[in-house]
Amino acid sequence: MRLSEIFSAIESAAPPSIAAAWDTSGLQVTSRRTTASSLALCLDPTPESIRRALKKNAEVIVSHHPLTLKPELPKRRDAYYEALRLLFAADVPLYAAHTTLDANPDGPAGWLAGEFKLANLGVLEPTGPPLREGSLPSGFGLAGDLPCPQSLEEITRALARHVDLSTGALSGPAPGAVTRLAYCVGSGSSLLKNAVTQGAQLFITGDVKYHTALAAEICLLDAGHHSLEEEMTRRLCLILRERLAPLAVFFVPSSSPRRPLVLS
Repeated sequence: MRLSEIFSAIESAAPPSIAAAWDTSGLQVTSRRTTASSLALCLDPTPESIRRALKKNAEVIVSHHPLTLKPELPKRRDAYYEALRLLFAADVPLYAAHTTLDANPDGPAGWLAGEFKLANLGVLEPTGPPLREGSLPSGFGLAGDLPCPQSLEEITRALARHVDLSTGALSGPAPGAVTRLAYCVGSGSSLLKNAVTQGAQLFITGDVKYHTALAAEICLLDAGHHSLEEEMTRRLCLILRERLAPLAVFFVPSSSPRRPLVLS
């Protein structure tokens, strides 16, 4: 399949037009090839993920996070250098769907709203008009009403069926029955006030800072940056597998760089 067809399918779920101004979504590393027979997706383009993708004969790699937000000369033999070395040696291009994926609420970024069957959806931080007539505005994070009131324990147990919550943490006041829930994949704690404004009693995101947790007006679940976006990327894989058939499309799973502290 031609690379142009592959990139077009990616951009139907992660449109370049909605990328944040500071982002570097899109083609990260080019190659001489113009066609490919297999595609690998991963959350982070680490040397380990790239090696695993190449071992399974990937001819294109798509990551959620960019290789770097500030391109620079590979002047040190670090992970950046090693990722470039592996890609150039295999002549495999790398494409990143970062905020282009995050800011499309009708795409894989809406997976949690779908799982919880949220209604009356609102985008926490709209950044642009809807991509299609009748869809939500482009932007980051969603809030919506649960089909029926649920306890925090019920919600976390349901969430744990899809993501690893072993490094999760709670802050803010304990909620009673939650009727409206908000979330933002990745690092979205700056949207806490937006979640409050939209009437949520619980906000789920990652990378919550100390002072944000200290001042939280509603219950705040830091599920970790990795967990919510790993699942989002896996679901992008499922979409591309369907849209790009018969191209071989597979997901390269990863683990959070953070581990629970266990004292012996």
